[in-house]
Amino acid sequence: MRAMTSVGSPPPASSPAPEGLRLSAFRALRFRGPDLSTLLSPPYDVVGEEERRELEASDPHNVVRLILPRDAEGTPGSAYRNAADTLRRWREEGVLVADDTPALYVYEMAEDTPEGPARTRGLVGAVGLTPPEAGIVLPHENTMAGPVADRLALTEATEANLEPIYLVYSGGGAAAQAVAAIDAQPPLVETTVAGVTHRIWALTDADTLHAVAGDLLPRSAVIADGHHRYATYLRHQADRHAAGAGAGPWDRGLALLVDASTYGPQVHPIHRVVPGLPLAEAVEKAAAGFATSPVAAQDAMEALAGSGKGPAFLLTDGERWVLLTDPDQAQLDAAVDPERSAAWRALDVSVAHRLLIDRLWGLRDHEDVVGFEHDVPAAVAAARRTGGTALLLNPTPVGAVAAVAEAGERMPRKSTLFTPKPRTGLLIRAYADEPDR
Repeated sequence: MRAMTSVGSPPPASSPAPEGLRLSAFRALRFRGPDLSTLLSPPYDVVGEEERRELEASDPHNVVRLILPRDAEGTPGSAYRNAADTLRRWREEGVLVADDTPALYVYEMAEDTPEGPARTRGLVGAVGLTPPEAGIVLPHENTMAGPVADRLALTEATEANLEPIYLVYSGGGAAAQAVAAIDAQPPLVETTVAGVTHRIWALTDADTLHAVAGDLLPRSAVIADGHHRYATYLRHQADRHAAGAGAGPWDRGLALLVDASTYGPQVHPIHRVVPGLPLAEAVEKAAAGFATSPVAAQDAMEALAGSGKGPAFLLTDGERWVLLTDPDQAQLDAAVDPERSAAWRALDVSVAHRLLIDRLWGLRDHEDVVGFEHDVPAAVAAARRTGGTALLLNPTPVGAVAAVAEAGERMPRKSTLFTPKPRTGLLIRAYADEPDR
């Protein structure tokens, strides 16, 4: 992360160009009631059409109607305006109510995992927007124009941040202490959805907020999830300033900030699937640059996880499983751009794309050629369905993600899956509730 330096007092909340990592208190717009489980949604970019319909059917006020709006009946192209009208109506009806006092919110996600109980906890606030070259909020993946245009149109219509981006930083200090000490207070919200218990507390004490601000200011954070939303924040900010709007709520964006050293998220790999590439051909070509070892299906994932230091992959069509290890150094050097940082060259996903997919398989690294799946069963099923090969990876450590971001580089697309995902609808940030609106 960015080196700790001596920095002056935190800038005012309306500053369009903060000198460091600034997380401002805001008045959260929240659903009210004893059970919020049917009102919430996963982040917009992981909701498929079937789940979208299920969420819509679960409650007429489910937040999916805001984050993935549909056109009003008989009015094509009205989806974004429909979302804005829905948000306004829910506020008027008291379905969504803004808190009286600005706060930073402690957000906890707790669940039982195969390794035991897990807890992720961080601060939700309005992060000051800075370009990547400032070294304060660091992206680690590239973005695509389509999702940014979609989120921008929704932001412009609703004048709200409907769901937070997810930031991680190396913590300790007053911010981490405030997060850890919150157990002494009862939560504002507690609800369990899909095996994850979500809790929210409000931090409103002026001395605590000042201490947190001073602690965070000299730090930097890496975007774990929400690259397209952060790009949308920056684009929207630039558009508002170009239009002469001056400083305002568009200079900040809703964010969850997690201390990776204390309450860090779990990181999972995103697996690849190459339709139409038979496993026998995939293994034969891979053998020109890797050691290959057949493994039994029941031992395959354990073999991948225990493959030792260095890149390792598992190839399967659901019937046969082959472990790839020990990439040939000469071929690796030729395949991976030497001008890249050492952190980028060492990534498993970099080796998978540059050496295996590009060089040995001779394939174009494009969405139409290489697909992505978030779990092993889905990847195997896709390989079977398409007569192709699933390429299974180990997770990328959080430290490796940060090292690539700090080197000013972006990881190959779809490199990491951070879980658990914040539940959308718990905390919404509306421009109308900001002091500089």
